[in-house]
Amino acid sequence: MFKKILIANRGEIACRVIKTARAMGIATVAVYSDADARAPFVAMADEAVHIGPSPAAQSYLIADKIIAACKQTGADAVHPGYGFLSERTSFAEALAAEGIAFVGPPVNAIAAMGDKIESKKLARAAGVNVVPGFVGEIEDTDHAVRISEEIGYPVMMKASAGGGGKGMRLAYNEQDVREGFPAVKREGLNSFGDDRVFIEKFILNPRHIEIQILGDQHGNIVYLNERECSIQRRHQKVVEEAPSPFVTPKMRKAMGEQCVALARAVGYYSAGTVELIVSGADESGESFYFLEMNTRLQVEHPVTEAITGVDLVEQMIRVAAGEKLSFGQDDVKIDGWAIENRVYAEDPYRGFLPSTGRLARYNPPVAGWTDDGAENGRRGVDGVRVDDGVYEGGEVSMFYDPMIAKLITWGATRDEAADKQVAALDAFEIEGLGHNIDFVSAIMQHPRFRSGNLTTGFIAEEYPEGFHGAPASPELQRSLAAVAGFIATARSDRARQVNGQLADSPLPPPSEWVITLGGESFAVSVDLDGVSVNGDAVELAMSYTPGERLVQAEIGEDVLTVKVEPTRTGLKLTTRGAAHKLSILPAHVAPLAQHMLEKTPPDLSKFLICPMPGLLVSLAVKEGDKVEAGQPLAVVEAMKMENILRAEKSATVKKVNAQAGESLAVDAVILELE
Repeated sequence: MFKKILIANRGEIACRVIKTARAMGIATVAVYSDADARAPFVAMADEAVHIGPSPAAQSYLIADKIIAACKQTGADAVHPGYGFLSERTSFAEALAAEGIAFVGPPVNAIAAMGDKIESKKLARAAGVNVVPGFVGEIEDTDHAVRISEEIGYPVMMKASAGGGGKGMRLAYNEQDVREGFPAVKREGLNSFGDDRVFIEKFILNPRHIEIQILGDQHGNIVYLNERECSIQRRHQKVVEEAPSPFVTPKMRKAMGEQCVALARAVGYYSAGTVELIVSGADESGESFYFLEMNTRLQVEHPVTEAITGVDLVEQMIRVAAGEKLSFGQDDVKIDGWAIENRVYAEDPYRGFLPSTGRLARYNPPVAGWTDDGAENGRRGVDGVRVDDGVYEGGEVSMFYDPMIAKLITWGATRDEAADKQVAALDAFEIEGLGHNIDFVSAIMQHPRFRSGNLTTGFIAEEYPEGFHGAPASPELQRSLAAVAGFIATARSDRARQVNGQLADSPLPPPSEWVITLGGESFAVSVDLDGVSVNGDAVELAMSYTPGERLVQAEIGEDVLTVKVEPTRTGLKLTTRGAAHKLSILPAHVAPLAQHMLEKTPPDLSKFLICPMPGLLVSLAVKEGDKVEAGQPLAVVEAMKMENILRAEKSATVKKVNAQAGESLAVDAVILELE
């Protein structure tokens, strides 16, 4: 067994590998860039080596620096995590040349499966179903248009070396191809150093199912069941679960055996994932097609660990050291249900724009990784597990992926796992930047999600106008009004004690309130006998000290965990997938509110505003140009993704305030229109 493993990665996956290595009695080495100097994984590792500036291209992506760190520390193996160098054959070859073990598959398998064009040819030759498409070299945009028309719209354009949702564009017509093809080439070159693109038919209403493969160097290969990854946004997974609510035992066996056969054809060992697209319209469940094989550990591996009891990182290390698998296919079981939500630094209330910045507050529902590498097991604490690599006061950097943490829940049933997600998300405190906690909570509660009727179009179909918070039932609104009245009374009482007035009254006024929520007003009364809403008593049990950010309220048989934030006119209460803004006025003041003038928001439609911090890649217009509604005006890159900014209406460019190549702050004015 290895004595010391270097983790050629960062963030939560580096913490994850360190935890298992430490449990196995193996020393660990972290490598870090300038941006990660104070990151938790650096403190957790036994040793740490600085490898360069913050941009990944100058640090984590330079194989020579990783190898130099191995030599400096005496590490005899490298675990690459996911992303970065994990699927780069030249890195694995360079390690082998230095006599350093690579905790991953053999070079020939990485080469065969890592190239999406070649892998499709190989899968087709092996008799595996593949999506119809063009897997040769595409000369230019005109050639891409001809290919797309031959295949038939809609088509998907993908960077050959792409992954993680980057380097992908869906095209419904020729204009989409002409706009998207150059962007896919650029993203492929910038993120993966390879600008080759392939085009395939886009399967309508598809489900995204993947099979976890695990093999050793002695010819033993098993599949660890499937994961459902259909809920995606911009082709990037948001929710993953295991098993799938769609896959039958017969289908699971057919998929698993075919994926094992494909792995065997390339001499695969270590952990790997075969991704499949399944026609959701096919009730028989037999229409599945090979998409790609990821020759590494997946972000969503914890859900497989939770239902099988297998530590995938431990198995990868043992396989790399030459050990045989200690179990066979018949030993692989499904125990319960697991769901993972990716908590991202992006603002769903602003079109999911990336949101970098400092974590002014970070308090997960259960502890993630600790300095000593301790963790709560594959199922966490009472079925709640957090995998993270951030800390309160730290920054979510513009240089890397915007994922803050992974929240994994396990339950005996799918509904139980989803209910645990909602409760844990309510208790997950993040302040200082935008995040998607409300959004994933809303998905967990959505009737369509609960039914298991999932496709990759779920988010676009269910939130066509964007996300505005999970809808609140009348019962929830009434409960929030009661909670707000209790909090307002407690704050009023604290203010009375601070200024020394009305000191003899046990519960001084005001304790009667008019609370407005969602356009509806509630008369709330709070006294020593309890709380009433619109004259009806509410069975409320809670405590609140002014200044508390998180409160728990028992309302009848329901338990609400509520984040509390004071506002100028009342409170913002966040729970059950939505931020609720409540106006709170003393009952004797409320009638006067009708006399207040409403402030008209400014007209910003004459400005093209940068929606997130990023790099202005290109500008398509100049002063004096006439533009039409929907016309592309600029391209901004943020979090390694390109975003096309379009004109909202017909206008003329009055002034250009920024040039291509400039780094822009959020809300920076790029153009002025008239």
